[in-house]
Amino acid sequence: MTTIHDPAKRGFASDNYSGIHPEVLAAIVAANGGHQSAYGGDAYTARLQEVMAHHFGAGVEAYPMFNGTGANVVGLQSMLPRWGAVVTATTAHINADEGGAPEKVGGLKLLAVPTDDGKLTPELIDREAWGWGNEHRAQPLVVSITQSTELGTVYTVDEIAAIADHAHGLGMRLHMDGARISNAAASLGVPLRAFTRDAGVDVLSYGGTKNGAMLGEAIVVLGPQASEGLTYLRKLDMQLASKMRFVSAQLLALLEGDLWLRNATHSNAMAQRLRAGVEEGLADGSIKGVTLTQPTQANGVFATLPDGVADRLRAVFAFYDWDAAKNEVRWMCSFDTSEDDIDAFLAAIARETSAA
Repeated sequence: MTTIHDPAKRGFASDNYSGIHPEVLAAIVAANGGHQSAYGGDAYTARLQEVMAHHFGAGVEAYPMFNGTGANVVGLQSMLPRWGAVVTATTAHINADEGGAPEKVGGLKLLAVPTDDGKLTPELIDREAWGWGNEHRAQPLVVSITQSTELGTVYTVDEIAAIADHAHGLGMRLHMDGARISNAAASLGVPLRAFTRDAGVDVLSYGGTKNGAMLGEAIVVLGPQASEGLTYLRKLDMQLASKMRFVSAQLLALLEGDLWLRNATHSNAMAQRLRAGVEEGLADGSIKGVTLTQPTQANGVFATLPDGVADRLRAVFAFYDWDAAKNEVRWMCSFDTSEDDIDAFLAAIARETSAA
């Protein structure tokens, strides 16, 4: 097949825009050839259970999935009865970016709470965690948090532990959307287990796609009796891969060694380079009218731009508006973002904001 896109084109729209990390692509090739049992009965999926136990502790169960929305929907379904509800942040992917799938496909109610930084607290959870026994209200039985958040912020270990303790004290379970969990671990400098299983998370959606995989996430059941029926729900919700070995092989490529951490550390560092370059430009006057709106704790930078600047920048570098009414944009870095990419983007920001 002839390449029909420009491999030199770069952007900051999403860490989903990047290609497959070469080590992950090699793992897919290595898993090819011969016959292996379908639907998860293969050697690679069996090995994945061992690798997940290494990272999260003995007794965990991993269920490979096609994508993050599927992992979130199936994982939450497994944690709730039909009358259950999920307390989450308004900015959460399950609330804002999954096309209503948790409610329409999963059949569960979302109780969304506004936050300034994308992070829930016990106090914020209590705004919607009430009404148990009231037959007129969906029963709040799960809290779902995102690590790192959709605003690029990161929960500390203590913050997650406090949420878990509070949720469990109310008879609720804790779900984590870990689409960018590797970026959070790199930011915190702690093992994956420290802010998941050890902090009290019950069920995790582990993300690989945004960290160098072609496709591939996993539901990881961390707590005893934290979920039910995943074997059946995965098939029911069309997330059961027949050739599962190729999903599992990608996750193995990330997790057997330190590729997951290398990729995340790099993308975080590129976001810090971008932020620092904007701050330096504002200080010396080469960049004008830009305001950084969130802390840069993972691989995303959020900023407001002068009128018209975003569209001119997008003629060269792809990125998304976050809140168009405020001229707020989101710039995401990936495992393959280079220092040259950052420097070229900073030069474009300086040029266009000075012209504005």
